[in-house]
Amino acid sequence: MGAMRKSGAIRTAALVALCGAVTMSLTSCGGSGDRDAKGAAGSGRRTDDAPPPPTSFERVPDIGDRLWQRVPAGSRQVVAVYGAGPDSPDSTVELFAKDGSTWKREQSWAAHNGRKGWTTDHHEGDKRSPVGVFTLSDAGGVLDDPGARLPYTRSASFQAPHSWGKAYWHDFDYVIAIDYNRVKGTSPNDPTRPEGQSKGGSIWLHMDHGSGTSACVSLSKSAMRYLLRTLDPRQHPVVVMGDRQDLKS
Repeated sequence: MGAMRKSGAIRTAALVALCGAVTMSLTSCGGSGDRDAKGAAGSGRRTDDAPPPPTSFERVPDIGDRLWQRVPAGSRQVVAVYGAGPDSPDSTVELFAKDGSTWKREQSWAAHNGRKGWTTDHHEGDKRSPVGVFTLSDAGGVLDDPGARLPYTRSASFQAPHSWGKAYWHDFDYVIAIDYNRVKGTSPNDPTRPEGQSKGGSIWLHMDHGSGTSACVSLSKSAMRYLLRTLDPRQHPVVVMGDRQDLKS
């Protein structure tokens, strides 16, 4: 525990040096030129007269062999992001936990992804979320740590610029870094991109503003708090994300 506090202190101090790069990181994740865009609610809600969906599975449902083989054998928590379509900003996020030999669906939420949909070859500025399997290692945000199990960096430097539309101001109150083109074990707003700037980065799970994102996946505040309190590094959590067609392929 003492080592964790020391690590947290080092990361907090490092944020001071990152302030000049924060705008770049935030723009990559949540900034929007389409500030008046109106997003539809996420898909996946059932009608009142529909039977309850199953909750236990041999493996996380609707994920084909191509992606499922990339889930590490030791992972016992999977955040599945089911995109409504290849060019849609709407998605459903479901949390699965392994219980013995089966996977149990624990929660499901409406969500948004990149405003132009999904891509298997993400690049900076394409406004599409990358399809794939990514680890989840670090978290942070403007607000105090809500009891996160992942390492959490609190800093005002996460604050979205107030030059953005007001709907976006709280996007980064809570964030969980998706380990795409980033250095694990650092604050989510560390701007380092090992594969180069053109491959994009600063792709997070963060709070929803009611429409598509630049590449991130956005959820309600209550969903983010639940994930922060539940995702456990000892369970090696990953996110499996993409439109439903790509996920099944």
